[in-house]
Amino acid sequence: MNNQQMVKIHDCELYVEYIQQHSKSVTIIMDAGYGDDSTTWRQVADEVSKYANVLLYDRAGLGKSGTSTNRRTSKEMVRELHQLIKQLDIASPFILVGHSFGGVNMQLFASEYRDEVMGLVLVDTTPSDYRERFLPTMSREFQNAYSKQFVREGNYDEFMESLHQVKQANLDLSIPTTIISAGKKDFYSAENQRLWNVLQKEMTGISSNATFVIAEQSAHYIQRDEPHLIVEAIRKLI
Repeated sequence: MNNQQMVKIHDCELYVEYIQQHSKSVTIIMDAGYGDDSTTWRQVADEVSKYANVLLYDRAGLGKSGTSTNRRTSKEMVRELHQLIKQLDIASPFILVGHSFGGVNMQLFASEYRDEVMGLVLVDTTPSDYRERFLPTMSREFQNAYSKQFVREGNYDEFMESLHQVKQANLDLSIPTTIISAGKKDFYSAENQRLWNVLQKEMTGISSNATFVIAEQSAHYIQRDEPHLIVEAIRKLI
C-alpha cells in the first residue's frame, strides 16, 4: 500500500508518502538535505520498500508541504516529524536515514527518541563543526556561495544553530550506525576531500556500534550516484 496524503500538525500541513507493504516490519524514515524534498530518495525508497515499510515526507516549506511558523532549526523539525509519525499512528521501531542536513536532523531524532530508533544511516551528513573546521579551508568564492544558498528553508544562522544543537546533544548512542561519506565531492581539492572524509569518519564517535563507508564514485548525492550503498546499509541494519 502506497499512501500519499497531507497531514495536519499544529500550524501546518506536511506531505507524506507511506509505503506499507510489511505489516510487522520496521519502518525506514528518510530525511532529505537542505532545500530538498522527498523525491531525492526515490531510487532508494523503491528498493528498500521491497523488504521494509518506508516513510518519506517533505519538511515544512518544501515540496508539497505547507509552511510553518516554527523556527527552521533541527530541534523544531525533529519535533514536527515526531508529531507527523504520531498523527499517522506508525509504530516503532524506526531506522533513520538522513542526507546532508537531513542527517543532522536524524541524529537529533535518535537522541530525543532513543526508545523508538533501532538504527541510523547518515549519508554525507554535514559535520557539526563544519563552520569551524572545514569551511575556512575552502576558497573565498566557495564560502560566499555557500552562505548565500540558505534561502529555501531557514537561514544561515538557523542552519548553524542546528549544527550547534547536535554538538550540544553530545550523542552517545548504542544503536547500529552507518556513516557513508562521498568520496568524489565537486569543487574539492585532494586536500579538501581528505579532510571531508576525516570529519565524516569522526562521526562514528556518536555510537558505540558504528561503521564507516566511503562512496568512492559519489559526489554529494550518494543516493543518485551509488544508491546501492545506502540500500545495502539499510538492509544490514534490518
